[in-house]
Amino acid sequence: MSTGQRTDGPTRESKRSGPLVAITRWMENLGETGFAYLLLTPVFLLLGAIALYPLFRTFELSMLQNVLADPEYVGFGNYVDLFTGEADPRLPGTTTFLPDVSIDGQFPFIHVGGLMRSALAVTLIFTVVSVFFETIIGFGQALVLDQDFRGRRWVRVAIIIPWAIPIVIQGMIFYLMFHPTAGFLTDYLASWGLVAPKNTLNDPSSSLLIVTVADIWKTTAFMALLILAGLQSIDRSLYDVAKVAGANRWQQFKLITFPLVLPSLGIAILFRTIDAMRIYGLIDSVSSCTAVPSLSCMVVSTFNTNRGLAAAVAFVTAGIIGIAVLGVIYQQYKEGL
Repeated sequence: MSTGQRTDGPTRESKRSGPLVAITRWMENLGETGFAYLLLTPVFLLLGAIALYPLFRTFELSMLQNVLADPEYVGFGNYVDLFTGEADPRLPGTTTFLPDVSIDGQFPFIHVGGLMRSALAVTLIFTVVSVFFETIIGFGQALVLDQDFRGRRWVRVAIIIPWAIPIVIQGMIFYLMFHPTAGFLTDYLASWGLVAPKNTLNDPSSSLLIVTVADIWKTTAFMALLILAGLQSIDRSLYDVAKVAGANRWQQFKLITFPLVLPSLGIAILFRTIDAMRIYGLIDSVSSCTAVPSLSCMVVSTFNTNRGLAAAVAFVTAGIIGIAVLGVIYQQYKEGL
């Protein structure tokens, strides 16, 4: 190389260097997991803005008393009142937060009336019963829809129809079905002792049963679709290998179908549990929050009179949902190890 020849390689490299180039090289050196988290960062920021801030604001309100008139800081006083029963006189009607578990001398030995007045007990009973039956029925529907048969497309549409009906219309349907005078199912079910023959929609036990059945009828399709998505992702060659090995239908389900669909099943149960814990619209359209006092009903009914106490109930509800979410995440993490 002659001495008169220009060597501008370092100069060009220095011109190309800068923040943008550094960020680009940093992104290129990220692994798959790091790059995935980088793409999810805007979602996390958006969730923090629209979800975490209202949660923190709710917790802040739960620390106050007399929010509208003369706000007074009471710390965890509202939570203590909820779990000790001191807040029950400030709740609407005869609703309580915790159930009255006093012995009444009759089977099942727990004061059923006190149980049906408890917002926490009613919400948990509704959640467990509805999610259980929705999972069982939805799993069966998903197994049927996963098979190849003539008219499968129309069967899928028929299953989705209840889920597509708005809650208000669904509530009106079940309201008319179980109306004490106009309902055509009231007399039949009352003869079996399943619902009250009179004032059916205002009877706590009857109303809870009707609302639970209505929720199962509507949202079973949601469970079936999520579980079906998990079934569709299973490699079909595994069943061929199992058949060659002599495995019967039950062994194929036990060793292949259920273990591989379990992650999708867990996500489906989580979504339905969260939704069931927040039930309000179906109760309000079928019966009333007085007959079926869920936690969301308690928040809405108490908000105008005691916002601090309503915020405490809302935060407790969010805490229960958070525990359920963490439980599913931990289970998924254990299965991934």
